[in-house]
Amino acid sequence: MSRAPALVVCGASGDLAGRLLLPALFHLEQKERLPGLDLVGFSVEKWSVEQFRAHVRERLQRFAPGFEDGLWQRFASRLSYVPGDFSAQGVAPLARAVQGSAIFYLALPPKVFAEAARGLAQAGLARVESGWRRLVVEKPFGVDLASARALDASISEHWKEQQVLRIDHFLGKETAQNILVFRLANGFVEPLLNSRYVAQVQITAAETLGLEGRFSYYDGAGAIRDMIQNHLMQLFTLAALEPPPVWDADVLREHKVEVLRAVRPIPAKDVALFAVRGQYGKGRSRGAEVPGYREEPGIRTGSTTETFAALKLYVDNWRWKGVPFYLRSGKRLASDVTEVAFQFRAPPRMLFREIDGATLDPNWLIFRIKPNEAIDLVAFAKQPGLTLETRPVTLHTAYLEKDDVEYAAYEQLLLDAVEGDRAPFIRYDEVDFAWQLLQPVLDAWKSGEPEPYAAGSEGPDAAAALLEPGHRWRALS
Repeated sequence: MSRAPALVVCGASGDLAGRLLLPALFHLEQKERLPGLDLVGFSVEKWSVEQFRAHVRERLQRFAPGFEDGLWQRFASRLSYVPGDFSAQGVAPLARAVQGSAIFYLALPPKVFAEAARGLAQAGLARVESGWRRLVVEKPFGVDLASARALDASISEHWKEQQVLRIDHFLGKETAQNILVFRLANGFVEPLLNSRYVAQVQITAAETLGLEGRFSYYDGAGAIRDMIQNHLMQLFTLAALEPPPVWDADVLREHKVEVLRAVRPIPAKDVALFAVRGQYGKGRSRGAEVPGYREEPGIRTGSTTETFAALKLYVDNWRWKGVPFYLRSGKRLASDVTEVAFQFRAPPRMLFREIDGATLDPNWLIFRIKPNEAIDLVAFAKQPGLTLETRPVTLHTAYLEKDDVEYAAYEQLLLDAVEGDRAPFIRYDEVDFAWQLLQPVLDAWKSGEPEPYAAGSEGPDAAAALLEPGHRWRALS
């Protein structure tokens, strides 16, 4: 029986735990950031503690760089295991094993979230008499507005909102957090990020990968549900929110909700003016021929699931009135790029001759998350020579310096969960407003088909028609 704070991984035998959570915890152990924390595995396998530790060791040897036996011995001493399920009888042994403060991480299929939240609570594990209790829920938070509300109703029946930590690993990425810091801590940046100086904002999450075995999940989800409703919407709110008066979790999350409240609704009859979808066909990716989406193993014949989605959103408030925010995400695209990019308006007059008569590219402030975390400012300087001609220059700063200690996204968020910092977690009303914005798109896409695009390309041609005159997508390649 443990009285130390415990992190209980529900679904400890699963893929999420083995690939991401346990390696993140192991690296935190390596960095000596898990003092006094017991790690409890909970899943349906009838394992002994020794069998569970053997399973964890195998996962860490495969997925945790820097694995070493000495560190493993220290980490293994924290590990215990309770077999069971979320029935009253099945969860009772867990309730006896965890007596003090605890986090319950639902590393489970989404369809089990409500059952797990109810089962844990009915066993008394949501009660705070003997310490704090927190419930970590992985995305997706529903598959549409109705299911998100049903899930929230099930969870909130047994857990208070301040106990629930909805996790989106994009919010643990260093550059995502740095969007806020760079915006709000620099007097030469914040005054420029508004409709007077910014012409457009592009938020991109492009992947060269295809399904990588995730067909059973992805073919029922698609790009909107898998990436845009959660990851890109979070980056969008960070890019657009007003400066909070104090650094406080609830104040910060309220400002994120204010952004979503201010977004102009997408009319059901005009979805095609605000949203585009595509599906990759065969082509070349990473130098190899790859099949189209419908030829991938496990995909339904004639599937209309979108593997590319792009949105145009307007934030109708004083800061951003009239500035389009473009969000796009897709698989089997030209390169792996995740970034938030602000394009500045051009000066009133062009005073200098342009290179070879070409049109000057605009100025951009770019927060890059992939492939390498960095901040870039695309500006113009004089071309060397006898004439006043310009050329683009990129002022580049890599996010990490030589001696910086890097924490992966899950490491950051697990630490925040343990320490009770709710700022990087999602409040339910954020989820609800995001689904409200996207529900007309989901409804419209129940009919028709996505536009095909070649694997290894920039995406469907229709994505260009989404842009306002004079705008163009930033090249992925």
